[in-house]
Amino acid sequence: MADLGAAGATRRRRRATFAAGRGGSLVPMNGASAAACPSAGTAGHSGDTPGQKHGSPETARTRESLLSSESGYNNYRGILNWCVVMLILSNARLFLENLLRHGILVDPIQVVSLFLKDPYSWPAACMVIVSNIFIMVALYTERQLSKGSFSEPVGLTIHCINLTVILTFPVAVVLTVPSVTPVGGAFALGIYTIVLLKLYSYRDVNMWCRDLSRAKAKNCPAPSPVSVLLLHRTSKVCYPGNLTIKDMYYFAFAPTLCYELNFPRSPKIRMGFLLRRLVEMLFFTQLLVALTQQWMIPIIQSSMKPLEDMDLSRMMERLLRLAVPNHLLWLMFFYWFFHSSLNFSAELLRFGDRQFYNDWWNAETVTYFWQNWNIPVHKWCLRHFYKPLLRRGFSKIVSQSAVFFLSAFFHEYLVSIPLRMFRLWAFMGMMAQLPLAWFVGNFLHGNYGNAAVWISLIVGQPFAVLMYVHDYYVLPGEAYIVH
Repeated sequence: MADLGAAGATRRRRRATFAAGRGGSLVPMNGASAAACPSAGTAGHSGDTPGQKHGSPETARTRESLLSSESGYNNYRGILNWCVVMLILSNARLFLENLLRHGILVDPIQVVSLFLKDPYSWPAACMVIVSNIFIMVALYTERQLSKGSFSEPVGLTIHCINLTVILTFPVAVVLTVPSVTPVGGAFALGIYTIVLLKLYSYRDVNMWCRDLSRAKAKNCPAPSPVSVLLLHRTSKVCYPGNLTIKDMYYFAFAPTLCYELNFPRSPKIRMGFLLRRLVEMLFFTQLLVALTQQWMIPIIQSSMKPLEDMDLSRMMERLLRLAVPNHLLWLMFFYWFFHSSLNFSAELLRFGDRQFYNDWWNAETVTYFWQNWNIPVHKWCLRHFYKPLLRRGFSKIVSQSAVFFLSAFFHEYLVSIPLRMFRLWAFMGMMAQLPLAWFVGNFLHGNYGNAAVWISLIVGQPFAVLMYVHDYYVLPGEAYIVH
């Protein structure tokens, strides 16, 4: 028994010694770890440094905190998810508060009255139908020019008259026909603006084709850079074989403003893709109408009193209240129009170029935003307005300012005429983008520039909305052009 007790004690001492040899580095010795001091248990590993062996603790070293910009850390996915959750919760609270205060205000039948005052009078639809006359005038003129029946000055004169009438005819109808509603007028003016830009491009491209044909006949260089591109492109349709009704109306319905003789075509219509876009269009249409009636209109109605009294503090509070729903509706409209609607029409027509927008949400400058959020308009301005000005000797600054001026004109054209008033808020808002673009481009960079772009979108739009509401409802006698 004594031998067994001695053997057990020996085994316990051996286990204790073995444990001390392996875990000696965990015992502090005068402020340093035991691993830092050579011993019998660690003599074979005296060259190792702490943290290299499995199970050794990590020692302190120089490093930055994760939230410091010097750390190089950029994975904030959890914080982004937190922001989304907080956004959903805060808007859910606003939604419940709105329901408790106002009840259910959504009325689909009321939407019809926005387009029609009289169910037997459809002036906006009639204006859209009449636009076919101007399309056929442009086609007829180009056919006569291709045959040589019209000279270039005569053709240019006819095109100028046609485009001028396109610009002024809907204005005259909206201002003189009382049954035209603001929404119906805005819709008709939008269609006429699209027709105007398309026919301008149609005239330019066919003129370049005629110049190219004459240049090839004379064996001299083509006079236009675009003509060079047309020369080297393998075309299925050549000028003047493109001057047909089928080609003209394909371009009229295609989701582009820039004409080409041969558009890129997709191999077939994908029914699944088409149905998804159709469902999105219907869903977002209903959602936009519902949120406008339930959320936007009550805030606008509550803004009447502060606008009448010119109470600046209350007006600022209403502006900030209006900013969130207005911005969300704008984002939904962007998705509904530029993604769902344009992709639906492109798929239906097998139109291949689907670049309707770029990553404008990452814009760090105002210029980048305007170049990427509406690609069809940007391409038209670049091809038919900006580059021709540069070729005529104008500087980039002057050409860019001219593009903003043209955009400001059409923004005001699409707002003031349907409302039958002339206040220039949309025009001044667009022209204010010039100094804003200069300031952001020179003084704000990276995330600060991106934040400035977002702030201008979130605050600028509801400010213009309140200004037009003030002039349309508070000052109706002064605002109307036609009574």
